[in-house]
Amino acid sequence: MDRVASWWDGFELWLAGLSFVPQAALVLAVLVPACSGVAWLLDRAMAGVFGLLGRGETDSPATTTEDC
Repeated sequence: MDRVASWWDGFELWLAGLSFVPQAALVLAVLVPACSGVAWLLDRAMAGVFGLLGRGETDSPATTTEDC
């Protein structure tokens, strides 16, 4: 565990030493795909739970323009 903590400390110091633009680019390059993956997993998990509860997705409602 000490090796992981030591590696993380070194990475953190390296990242903090970069200027703002490379920091922002690196964080976005990591966080955008990670957050997209987590959102997709949560979407699939909730769809499964709602499907088990009988509240799954139904056919999309008919599109009418009567209210326009």
